Amino acid sequence: MKRVLFVCVENSCRSQMAEAFAKIHGKDRLEAHSAGSRASGKVNEKAIKSMREVGYDLNTQRSKSLNEIPAAEYEYAITMGCGDECPYVKAKRRQDWAIPDPKAMNEQDFNQVRDTIETKVLSLIDSMNRDG
Repeated sequence: MKRVLFVCVENSCRSQMAEAFAKIHGKDRLEAHSAGSRASGKVNEKAIKSMREVGYDLNTQRSKSLNEIPAAEYEYAITMGCGDECPYVKAKRRQDWAIPDPKAMNEQDFNQVRDTIETKVLSLIDSMNRDG
């Protein structure tokens, strides 16, 4: 199992959805985590509603800070476009997905961000399958 960490500032929307999609689509290939550089302490209600629409209950997850994640080396540390580099997270590979923060978006735009995140997670899993 390869460890993947998704990071954004609050760990309330983007990184939570990325973690959820990684758990849905990569459950037999990777161990997914998410965290925030300045965690809000709660998962955004819009994210909960949006993920419920695709059959995932984000109420099972909680917003957490980087100091709460397992102290391990990650295969990937992926930032969501928040400008955080997280230099103290040990990772073999780093990516920035440059995804806009959806928290102030209307439902339709929020769901487009959700779908973009799912596409990126599927692409990540596909590349991991090719890399072995």
